[in-house]
Amino acid sequence: MELRHLRTFRVVARTLNLTRAAAELHYAQSSVSEQIQALEAELGAKLFDRTDRTLTAAGKRLAGYADQVLELVEEAKAAVDDERGEPDGPLTIGALETLCAHWVPGVLSDYRTRWPRVKLTLKEGGRGELYRGVRESEMDVCFTFGDAPDEPAFASRKIGEAPLVVIVPPGHPLAHKDNIRPGDLDGVGFLATPKGCGFREMLDRIDGPVIDTEVGSLAALGRCVAAGMGCGIVPAMVDHPGAVAVPLAGGTTDVTMTWRRRDEHKPSVAALLATATVRV
Repeated sequence: MELRHLRTFRVVARTLNLTRAAAELHYAQSSVSEQIQALEAELGAKLFDRTDRTLTAAGKRLAGYADQVLELVEEAKAAVDDERGEPDGPLTIGALETLCAHWVPGVLSDYRTRWPRVKLTLKEGGRGELYRGVRESEMDVCFTFGDAPDEPAFASRKIGEAPLVVIVPPGHPLAHKDNIRPGDLDGVGFLATPKGCGFREMLDRIDGPVIDTEVGSLAALGRCVAAGMGCGIVPAMVDHPGAVAVPLAGGTTDVTMTWRRRDEHKPSVAALLATATVRV
């Protein structure tokens, strides 16, 4: 049983779609089909119903074992890395859009300079997508704002803090302040990202602001503020052309790195943690 077949099957089992699985794996769809067929022939059982796009009973049973086998393979690689002590091999990193645009590039540049044998892959996504990626071994680590989920499989560490600003439309009464305190926000109309986003959770903890509108991203939020639709709270590193940024007194958000606990001592992960901490 080839590991590449198991890796392909695991993606098919999650997406239940050969086309999406092929795109995610960067394979031709015919290659994905051939690998699934080869696995079915070896096991003597049908795993994926292509008509209904569902796993068969045998496929569902195999999915759990595939996860365990591939996790053991990763643990074996980590054990070898531990003996060698020199970071190398692939390392897939996920990060929020804001961090990808403004902070991660500097971290990865420093990392590559020091550890050129590591092959880096960077993926962008929302918090839920990033945590799922780490949980399902599609990513080795991810960077987010705020606390990571409290799960036994996760290890995480706060690596720094990002200052927050209140962005307001030009001419807004708050635009001329040197800094803004939570009490200044009583009854002020705000735009916010959807529930589940770290910035929405932070805004929900502040008494006073009135959330008038939800927007899908920080970039959209900044444009809506500049257009006069309301105010918003964002990290100072976020671009917000046309809006006025005023520091939020005492306002910061944690930058957190999360990885699988079983990779705690993997040299490439440990080296990234050290590099990221220095950069913040």
